[in-house]
Amino acid sequence: MSATRVLLVDDQPMMRTGLRLILEAEPDLAVVGESPDGEQAVADARALQPDVIVMDIRMPRLDGIEATRRILATSTTSRVLMLTTFDVDEHVVDALRAGASGFLVKDDAPTALVDAIRVVAAGDAMLAPQVTRRLLQRFAQLPTADAPRPDALAALTAREVEVLHALARGLSNAEAAAALFVSEATVKTHVAHLLDKLQLRDRVQAVIFAYESGLVQAGGRPPG
Repeated sequence: MSATRVLLVDDQPMMRTGLRLILEAEPDLAVVGESPDGEQAVADARALQPDVIVMDIRMPRLDGIEATRRILATSTTSRVLMLTTFDVDEHVVDALRAGASGFLVKDDAPTALVDAIRVVAAGDAMLAPQVTRRLLQRFAQLPTADAPRPDALAALTAREVEVLHALARGLSNAEAAAALFVSEATVKTHVAHLLDKLQLRDRVQAVIFAYESGLVQAGGRPPG
């Protein structure tokens, strides 16, 4: 099995060096390049085709959000894991809307970064617990009373809608399974089906869809 190819993007050389040392200690991860800003990251991502891009959110020339947006507009294989110094970064929702599959703060343990890269590379999404709380708090502040439900929701089964609502509440697969009295494997199957039907990349995008479509309103409540 080939190693996961990782591109490191951060404007601080010492941070990139530290990240490289952490990742090079893992036999299943390979750092294929380093970029000092968002503009270079876009070019490097196209040239190197990494599996996972570890992206700083705040950089000169081009920030991590716009770089992520540009990279994912042309790549269907690279996935982005955002890094920030602040666990309450005001740009967290924008970063996830841009297509990021994960979000970690820089003071997390090295093992958290390694685990997150593996999760994202496998096609799932990774959010630090404090970032998940922040994400839900931000959506709770958005007006959703008159938000229309897109036609795509009509394609979901009743159980898939229930699973989507559970995701929007921040529940893990195990917690959703307990709440719905089904197995965790069943929840995973429903998640895969609803992502496919809604043409979403991962569960993070599903949470955003649930709020923006009006399926879930402030505080994780169903509408009405």
